[in-house]
Amino acid sequence: MPYCVGITGGIGSGKSRAAAMFGEMGAGVVDTDEISHQITASGGSAMPEIVAAFGAAAAAADGSLDRAAMRQRIFGDALARRQLEDILHPRIRETARSRVNESTAPYVLLVVPLLLETGAYRDIVRRILVVDCDEALQVSRTIARSRLDESSVRAIMAAQIPRNERLARADDVIRNDGDVEELRRQVTMLHDKYVKLAADEGLKRH
Repeated sequence: MPYCVGITGGIGSGKSRAAAMFGEMGAGVVDTDEISHQITASGGSAMPEIVAAFGAAAAAADGSLDRAAMRQRIFGDALARRQLEDILHPRIRETARSRVNESTAPYVLLVVPLLLETGAYRDIVRRILVVDCDEALQVSRTIARSRLDESSVRAIMAAQIPRNERLARADDVIRNDGDVEELRRQVTMLHDKYVKLAADEGLKRH
């Protein structure tokens, strides 16, 4: 199994942008959100089971998951949410693990928005990297990129692990309150660190 770093952060913190920068520098990047979209696309492996559990209304006209309808369906319904998670999460985890395992990059960055909340991947993640920014910035960024209003964004944030707890459990932190160049500077420093850690571990194994 390659050296694996789990990257997480609150909604709107900029973890996807940071992960993309690590990828440009040569890290392997496995994104669980991307996998989730793939398995719920038209013809995706999770769709037959989702339609069987929630009915035809769960699928859009093209056969992919109707995310807006599903969001409404599970909002405030813990049982329905759990049912959907039980369909998606095992598939996402299995795919993520196999992609990490198959990577030939110096190390792999595993992007998991709820890494700390779920405790998943604990056995393969060697370090936890948290991308952090001011909470007001999280709200404004999320509103800018999605069609959610402020109360919806704050509800999502409230369901996530508190910021101070997330930071307390991090091995490394990227502060993403500045510009792109400042983000790139921090990513470059950590990339060099992870390449070295992965190489050191590789030497220990041989």
